[in-house]
Amino acid sequence: MKYIKMATSFNFGEVVSVIIASAFLPFLPETPIQLLVEGLIYDFGQMTIPFDNVDKEFLEKPKKLDIKSLKRFMLFMGPVSSLFDLVVFTSLWFVFMVRDVAHFQTIWFTYSIVSNLVGMHIIRTAKTPFIQSNANKAVYISSILLIIVGILVPFTSLGTAIGLVPIAAKYIWMIFGVTFLYCIVASFAKKIYINKYKEWI
Repeated sequence: MKYIKMATSFNFGEVVSVIIASAFLPFLPETPIQLLVEGLIYDFGQMTIPFDNVDKEFLEKPKKLDIKSLKRFMLFMGPVSSLFDLVVFTSLWFVFMVRDVAHFQTIWFTYSIVSNLVGMHIIRTAKTPFIQSNANKAVYISSILLIIVGILVPFTSLGTAIGLVPIAAKYIWMIFGVTFLYCIVASFAKKIYINKYKEWI
């Protein structure tokens, strides 16, 4: 359920972001091959979820796959991640005045990986991550390593092959700054969701 809810909410949010951005930008915010590589990197991080620690409360009674709950979760949390994708788009276009296609796509490629891998820790538990609930070491290690990979890919031959370019440090700081804000808002959204629907994962 952790994996399914993470995948559906993040993917739904990203699809919404791409559709909205494509309607206003004079180019695609990310190419299909870039989306595939980004998804592959993020999926490697999700592959450690089966090894994750499970909160005791989750084991108190049997769980079943509830499609209605899954749809509700996707439609609630997906737009939260999409909102911050749009914050990145808006910042790049109006604040940083990024008009170069490759730079724009590279920054969003890296942001998507970083925000999804960090956001995974918000979604994996109904509690406060890192404080009330700690993930398995495998989840932490893979998240850190893959965030580093996501930042470094644009500086490699693989990045060049898929149309990415090296980006300045100020954009990397922006990526982490927006990710931090996303985590704060997502945590509040999680509390609202739990209070309203009396469930999380």
